[in-house]
Amino acid sequence: MEAFTIENLIRTYKYIAIFSTVAFILKFIIFSMTVGDGSEVSSDFDSVSDTDTSFHFFSIQSVLAFLMGFGWVGLAALSQWHTEISHAVIISVIVGFVFMFSSAYLMLKVRCLNQVVTPEYDKCVGKIGKAYTTIHPNTDGQIEIEINGRLSVISAMNNSDIEIKAFEPVKVVKFENEKLYIEKE
Repeated sequence: MEAFTIENLIRTYKYIAIFSTVAFILKFIIFSMTVGDGSEVSSDFDSVSDTDTSFHFFSIQSVLAFLMGFGWVGLAALSQWHTEISHAVIISVIVGFVFMFSSAYLMLKVRCLNQVVTPEYDKCVGKIGKAYTTIHPNTDGQIEIEINGRLSVISAMNNSDIEIKAFEPVKVVKFENEKLYIEKE
């Protein structure tokens, strides 16, 4: 059996760093493809803990990030910085955890970008918008109004006997049967 040497530890750090970096890049490519196509298929385990499943801390991606930071910093600490073995291990574990937290946080933020926001039309009642097109009495038309913090152009029914010209201010008076009803402001 081969004795424990600093060269063996350097070789171990190198193997961990190279393997985890290649696996991390491949995993990131797979994750990017599943987030980008809008599919519901997850490219990772949900979680190991019973916490909120929207935060995937112990995922393959974050564990690979830990190993990548651990491997590269451990290799650098021993071969370039010439630190003691105990210091190299402590530094590499700390940096590994920083990589792990950073990766989990970034993946959480990327997943947030992929969420589909359902417009809450019932909260539009009483809001002021503007007619996007000319809307004849008791007919459908389009209005521009803020929904869920976003300016949207949506269909609405003129609830009055007065024609509403394009770009005139309108008020949403009710939401009924999945339709907004407006009147001239």
